[in-house]
Amino acid sequence: MLAPQDLDALGLTLRLAAVSTAVLLVLGIPLAWWLARTRFRGRFVLEALVALPLVLPPTVIGFYLLLFLGAQGPAGRALAALGLEPLAFSFTGLVMGSVVYSLPFVVQPIQDAFIRLGARPMEVAATLGAGPWNRFFTVALPLARRGILTGAVLGFAHTLGEFGVVLMIGGNIPGETRVASIAIYDHVEALDYAAAHGLSLVLLVLSFLLLVAVYALGRGLRVTPR
Repeated sequence: MLAPQDLDALGLTLRLAAVSTAVLLVLGIPLAWWLARTRFRGRFVLEALVALPLVLPPTVIGFYLLLFLGAQGPAGRALAALGLEPLAFSFTGLVMGSVVYSLPFVVQPIQDAFIRLGARPMEVAATLGAGPWNRFFTVALPLARRGILTGAVLGFAHTLGEFGVVLMIGGNIPGETRVASIAIYDHVEALDYAAAHGLSLVLLVLSFLLLVAVYALGRGLRVTPR
């Protein structure tokens, strides 16, 4: 049985994963479409930027986000000028960190799906009088649905296990930024292995079920969750 504070941390983690996944899909689908369709020769630079979180330590990402979003950072000073609080050590800051960290896990499967789609379905739809937006929403998105679902599940699952990024940008504020991974770390530091085991087991089972859902889609993936 999980303690109330662990249930709060688990609930916050699920809410963070859900919000981050929604934002990732809104940003990732058009980005993946552009990367799959553009003939711009410098595309590889943007692809490298998207994939950067796959090789950077999470603490590095979290550190630079903290500098950017903190009270003395560019975003923090801009918000202060508007009379708003900085985004560091807030749920919104956690979402921004999660979006940056999980971006390749969402973009790459969707980009692969759009590439596999090819040009012919879009050309056929164009000959039938469908405009660009109509072709995108009625042809490209339905045909790429497996890639989109895969990206969504991977983004959600990856957010569940975040530690370094959320710790750097959000700290450890109960009820606001204390997610499950940080709660587990706190239990281990306190030598409360029973509590750490209970919360870890929940994340283990949930992550396994999400990965089963990914592989059930029957697609090859370009990224592997860390």
